[in-house]
Amino acid sequence: MSPVSPVELYRLELSAKAKNGFNFLLAGAFVWLLIAGIWLLPVGAGLKGLLTFCVGTLVLPLAYGLGRLLGAAWQVPDNPLQPLGLWLNLAQLFYFPVLVYAYMRAPQQFVMVYGIITGAHFFPYAWLYRTPAYAVGAGLIAVGCLVLALAAPTAPHLIAGFVALSLLGLAALAHAAYRQNAARYAAARPAVAVPA
Repeated sequence: MSPVSPVELYRLELSAKAKNGFNFLLAGAFVWLLIAGIWLLPVGAGLKGLLTFCVGTLVLPLAYGLGRLLGAAWQVPDNPLQPLGLWLNLAQLFYFPVLVYAYMRAPQQFVMVYGIITGAHFFPYAWLYRTPAYAVGAGLIAVGCLVLALAAPTAPHLIAGFVALSLLGLAALAHAAYRQNAARYAAARPAVAVPA
């Protein structure tokens, strides 16, 4: 195996120790299943949107709990790329004004907008974790949300279900890529113990 650059080694370390963030994907899938259920409730779109906002806050605590359960590191000390993951995640907050606008002016489109923001924010993680599935998943989720909104404009629960299933599929691909990257990291740094 050819030697890896220091940046590549940092990326491999993040992938190996954070397990490609698949705990976040699993938490997101669970939350999006809840969102699908919310949009099947016999209440107004405004209340459904508010409940969706509330349920969305569960992602971080669920991801943290799943990370501890699955042995995925929340932080990787001494890795200069580690803060980038947080910055990439925070970047999606700048799209929330569009989400608030949809909630206030076009509540039936709220789930589509939320799904697109959720999916699209995964794109840079393809580079960070050396996992192209993140780029593919970002495009698939964003375009899929739009297509479903156009095809079934009165069924936002289908969009939420689609996002949940897409996140489960992405979690499986991210886990497979994690195993490959962990093996490569172990080969590049044989003295480092890599979690199973």
